[in-house]
Amino acid sequence: MSTSKSPVSQKLNEYVRILRLTRWPSRDEFSKISRVAGLGILLIGAIGFLIYLVMTELPLLFSSV
Repeated sequence: MSTSKSPVSQKLNEYVRILRLTRWPSRDEFSKISRVAGLGILLIGAIGFLIYLVMTELPLLFSSV
């Protein structure tokens, strides 16, 4: 009789093993990560806003010609 673990149990054991290796970031690490993530969000938002302006204003410029 084989006593193998179920696939779900094996997956949970992998997750627990990885979580044991993690640690809380220091205040400095958290600050840097938050700053970089915020700048990335602002950059993506600015690019989206520029695309919006081009898509809404460019047709108006060509329709008046």
